[in-house]
Amino acid sequence: MFAPAAPRRDDVPAPGQDGIASGRGPGPATTGDVGTFASLRARGRLRGMLGFVGPAFVAAVAYIDPGNFATNFSAGAHYGYTLVWVVVAANLVAMLVQYQSAKVGVATGRDLPELCRDSFPRGVSVGLWLQAEVVAMATDVAEFVGAAVGLYLIFGVPLLPAGLLTAVVAFVILALDQRGHRRFELVVAGLLGIVSLGFAYDLVAVGASAPDLAGGLVPGFAGTGSVALAAGIVGATVMPHVVYLHSSLTKRRVGCRDDAERRQLLRFQRVDVVLALGVAGLVNVTMIVVAASVFHRTNPGSGDSIEAAHSGLAHLAGGGAALAFAAALLASGLSSASVGTYAGQVVMQGFLRRRVPLFARRAVTMLPALGVLALGLPMTTTLVVSQVLLSFGIPFALVPLTVLAARRDVMGTFANRAGTTAVMVAVATVVIVLNGYVLYRTALG
Repeated sequence: MFAPAAPRRDDVPAPGQDGIASGRGPGPATTGDVGTFASLRARGRLRGMLGFVGPAFVAAVAYIDPGNFATNFSAGAHYGYTLVWVVVAANLVAMLVQYQSAKVGVATGRDLPELCRDSFPRGVSVGLWLQAEVVAMATDVAEFVGAAVGLYLIFGVPLLPAGLLTAVVAFVILALDQRGHRRFELVVAGLLGIVSLGFAYDLVAVGASAPDLAGGLVPGFAGTGSVALAAGIVGATVMPHVVYLHSSLTKRRVGCRDDAERRQLLRFQRVDVVLALGVAGLVNVTMIVVAASVFHRTNPGSGDSIEAAHSGLAHLAGGGAALAFAAALLASGLSSASVGTYAGQVVMQGFLRRRVPLFARRAVTMLPALGVLALGLPMTTTLVVSQVLLSFGIPFALVPLTVLAARRDVMGTFANRAGTTAVMVAVATVVIVLNGYVLYRTALG
């Protein structure tokens, strides 16, 4: 376990972060971005509850981004219901991980990248930042490609202009955050709702096999290809950049006077996480079910690309189902692109304590995605590969989160117990082993 690093003289307070907690325990009371804990409770049970939820819904958008479309539809088209259990398990892990990230923010008043910078040696912190930037680029590939394909399917916009339009819309959505986190959260939650309604319509249109769905909940694989796809599903579900982001969304959102209020706030954060990621999990399962019901049953593998899935839904379930699919894909791409940009800013500011103009940062990280669109590379294959790459980035977020959340000098009385730490270690180990197996099988050809 790394010893806390000495403060660096070149560190300067980032905008809006003067007077935050030191990271050595719960921070001081603040007014919060949406109010104090007491003022939110005074609104009444329902209105107060609505004031506490929100951060997990922003994080949940990343769990149903276009990368999930690619991996889940590929899984359903090729293997039917076989990998449903992977989606369910990954979603349960996501609930645990995102709650831990939210807890770090509430307990310390700081986000995970800031704590990594001040707790680990500089070389480790810079290394974590560099891999996080690679992950950000892989994430952008999924988001921009997905939104561009959605615009193409609905409006016929060519892919490269559609990618540029996605960047513009992402900036517009992010601008709402300058007027308060709540507006940004509501817009993102609305886009999450569009995705959910789109797949609810598709599920009703195509139906599902209850016995096959139950069978898919039993762990198992169907060859080495399904193992690699499972890694892609994990990478698309447990997103490294939102592990960093969630702690930033909660660190000063609600002002708390003492530890008692923080403990109550954490109970609301658990509800927030279960509700938001529960919705995301249902959408992900629905993706596999729709693909399995429409394509695997009639022509296995025929709907393993996004374009083929859209065409197949139009042919087999009607134009309404195809339109719902395309609208969900577009909403997913636009919302996740906005969240990805937000997360990238949090990562750079936290690890390096440097702010880069948002436009400049986005221009750099979206270049690989625009390159994919300009070169006309296979969209779905590119998306699946990007999600496998994200899976390799998960341990670099999980391990620091596990280490820091267990340290009393960081978390104070909110430090994780040994049992929780053991579960987090087990999760990180499983992900690392799965990634190692994929590398081994790839090396063997």
